[in-house]
Amino acid sequence: MPTLPLPSGHRPSVLHRLSAALLACAGLPCWAGDVADDVLDKAFNTYRNGAPKVDGIAPGSTITKANVDAVKESLNPAMYGFIKKGEYEMQVGETFDFTMHPKYIEATRRNAASVTIEANGTLRNYVAGRPFPQEPDPKDPQAGLKLAWNFQYGRVWGDLGCIDPFIWDYRNYETAKVERSIVFDKFCLKRYAFRTVDEPAPDFKPNPAELYRGIYVRVAEPQDLKGTQLLIQKFKDDLKLSDAYLYLGFQRRVRRLATGQTTDAFLGSDLMIEDFEGYNGRISDMTWTYKGTKTLLLPFWDRAAVKSKGRQHKTPQADGSTWDYTGFGGKAQCHADAPFQLRTTYVIEAKPKEPGHPVGKRVFYMDAQTAEFPIIEIYDQKGELWKQFVIGWVHAERGAHPINRGKGADVGDTFSMIDVQSKHCTTGSFRGMVDAKLVPDGMFSVQNMRGGD
Repeated sequence: MPTLPLPSGHRPSVLHRLSAALLACAGLPCWAGDVADDVLDKAFNTYRNGAPKVDGIAPGSTITKANVDAVKESLNPAMYGFIKKGEYEMQVGETFDFTMHPKYIEATRRNAASVTIEANGTLRNYVAGRPFPQEPDPKDPQAGLKLAWNFQYGRVWGDLGCIDPFIWDYRNYETAKVERSIVFDKFCLKRYAFRTVDEPAPDFKPNPAELYRGIYVRVAEPQDLKGTQLLIQKFKDDLKLSDAYLYLGFQRRVRRLATGQTTDAFLGSDLMIEDFEGYNGRISDMTWTYKGTKTLLLPFWDRAAVKSKGRQHKTPQADGSTWDYTGFGGKAQCHADAPFQLRTTYVIEAKPKEPGHPVGKRVFYMDAQTAEFPIIEIYDQKGELWKQFVIGWVHAERGAHPINRGKGADVGDTFSMIDVQSKHCTTGSFRGMVDAKLVPDGMFSVQNMRGGD
């Protein structure tokens, strides 16, 4: 893509950026000017001028049953309930920026002003970066939908990456007994379109199926599930249903999953396939409503501040060292034992359009800076709280795997899905790595599943 040369150390002038955009979009209906610097700065350098402040909440403090009422407004309702009942004590950590890759920010600058929403809810003129970097407007009826698209095209795992291994523990929330543990030696993701960092960008070619993203999962343990694989192929066209395939080792065959099976419990856990990464369904499957902006405690941390580091699993590394996982605490060890940060949070309600969907609604607590969903409340059809899903995030430069340094990606560190109705939880321990060598081209194919590699 042609650009104009700049002297070393110079910041691009408005004229330079406009000229570059015109050259990049010559002959195409994709240019409407750059996004303003102040909009980008607020979106991506959110805490440059300091962290949010709330009386009674400071780095190093702990939110307990005794003091939770004084800070109730800084917690999502489900989390407040756990702490109020004495089932969890939340550590508070320092708030700091989770900065994006410069190429992602630049893609946002050059492309976002051209993005609009079609009558069917899909995007027009989207190329790469964050589609809607502006703060949501409460008067905008599409504000929730725009935030959902920001999540869809965020920087989770960058353009590609793997969790290896990925350890899930199934626990009884009353007895704390670990009923089952599953180890995935592959939990990999790759974008084929709308890429910003890894070449080719913005699109992978050839891409005859017009895929947006692939997810490939393989079980290593226990023996009765070893070799089980899952493949999800998401399309650029959000109105098109994703393809999902399951390979069961003992049957030695691949079968295509019916649409409804993505809302079944995955391998007996407390998660649906639709829950992966916070939300793995189509944007068009939900009605998205922006409910306001709050300052809430969210699970973002520096792993150096995690006191329980190394308390659970240790995985051998190639150099002979060990990988220490972030631990879990609280009742039944179902809660992340790591410090939460005060962060600007967008509250979004999403209701399924399909009447037969098992979920009545999800309430997403979106981190404004990263556009990730670190906390999700899931309600049943009666409107009662069913589950709380918490995904913990570690900064790529602050304790994530060394391979992630300089990648500007959002890297997961833990998850906890607590089913408050069945008194059960599933926790996940990550060793996440963002590297192109981990995701060869053939990984996200049905043929690969048959080969088991």
